[in-house]
Parts: sequence; structure tokens; C-alpha cells
Amino acid sequence: MVKKACKTCGALVMKDICPTCHDSKLTENWKGRVIVIEPENSDIAKKMGIKKKGEYAIRK
Repeated sequence: MVKKACKTCGALVMKDICPTCHDSKLTENWKGRVIVIEPENSDIAKKMGIKKKGEYAIRK
């Protein structure tokens, strides 16, 4: 199964609904990924607006 990126928050998911923001707008057309472990201490997470740990697409 192919991972999909949520168009709203960028989370990479394998379901039909994003568990991070509960949106169903997903795309299979994404590039790059970032894995956030501690969003409160990550400058990249802050710049991308990520508040929960997980795997996110860089471009969606």
C-alpha cells in the first residue's frame, strides 16, 4: 500500500483519513519526508507548523 500525504497538515498516512487532523483530503503525489520526534524542540517542526510527532511530507 502506498503512503498518502494529507493536503491539510502534510502527515504521511496509510489510511483514508488523516489521524493527525482528521481530514480526508489526501494525495499520492508528494515528495520528501521529515520524521519529527520532539516537535516542541525542533526548529524544522516549528517552521513547518508541526505540533505532533510523526512522519510528514515536505512537498504535497
